[in-house]
Amino acid sequence: MSLELVGLALLMGLVTYPSRALPMLAPGIERLPAAALEYLRLVGPAVLAALAAVNIMVVTTEGGTPTFHVGIEWAAVAVCAALTAWRRNLFIGLIGGVLLVAVARALGLAELPL
Repeated sequence: MSLELVGLALLMGLVTYPSRALPMLAPGIERLPAAALEYLRLVGPAVLAALAAVNIMVVTTEGGTPTFHVGIEWAAVAVCAALTAWRRNLFIGLIGGVLLVAVARALGLAELPL
């Protein structure tokens, strides 16, 4: 582990802490308009989705160059979204996506043809 990563982790914690601690740091936040509360509630999942999207769409080659990637993960995202919308349950969607990737990798079908 590099010492730079420790510094990066601390910086990330300092940057993200206020949004996570907002209800404790700002008394009366429950009096905000419903749209603002909904927005704040969805900031965390949106950031996680953005981080996941980068890991699904971009891979780093052996030379260190980032390249666009199309793999079974794209299908897993679609399966997860469809199951979540159909069953109204994120957990079931996640299980479906993970199972699809696990089975595809076990069968050696992880790369989708372009």
